[in-house]
Amino acid sequence: MLSAARALVLSEIADAIVADPDVVRVGVDGPDGSGKTVLATELAAVLRDRGRPVVHLSIDDFHHVRAIRHRRGRDSPEGFWLDSYNYDRFRADVLEPFGPGGDRRYRPAAHDVRTDEVLTPEPRQAERNALLIVDGLFLHRDELAGAWDLSLFLDVPFTETARRMASRDGTPSDPGHPGMRRYVEGQRIYFTTCDPQRRAGAVIGNADPDHPVLTWSAGR
Repeated sequence: MLSAARALVLSEIADAIVADPDVVRVGVDGPDGSGKTVLATELAAVLRDRGRPVVHLSIDDFHHVRAIRHRRGRDSPEGFWLDSYNYDRFRADVLEPFGPGGDRRYRPAAHDVRTDEVLTPEPRQAERNALLIVDGLFLHRDELAGAWDLSLFLDVPFTETARRMASRDGTPSDPGHPGMRRYVEGQRIYFTTCDPQRRAGAVIGNADPDHPVLTWSAGR
């Protein structure tokens, strides 16, 4: 059950999306463990309740194969930042079909991270008025500039995201632990390089999921 404060934030975001006919592609960014998938799922449900069809995907289904992801070393923060995702496939299979003039025929995945298999599923046909919501890391990097009609960034400190990841994945709960270096330092490179909080259309303080804090960018 959603808290009243969380329901209010989701409703405000949905209001902004529905009110702007130019909003089709929505990105939900933030550190690993910040709650991106949960929030994207909840937002999709709110929008569907308002009669809008929604396609909800994750960029985690567009990883590179392990040989590329780990070519700089399995523990490399630079490798995590530079080599995690296949942006060419993501753009061709998802962003372009939902872009201006796109036919809404998309592929939901390009890679199975568990088996390391490259995937080429049959295209799916979304409705013409469908919204696209994508959750995942690094959605405000340069390769995705101009990809989002509206983007959100979930702001949660690493001390909290590491705790959540430990509960979810069994990883160390201390963000300073050597086993977390690849992920924490890779995301710090992203923050320094791309300043996603500035690029996002709105920032959501999600350290307390029951009391999120929504701040719209000055440009909206």
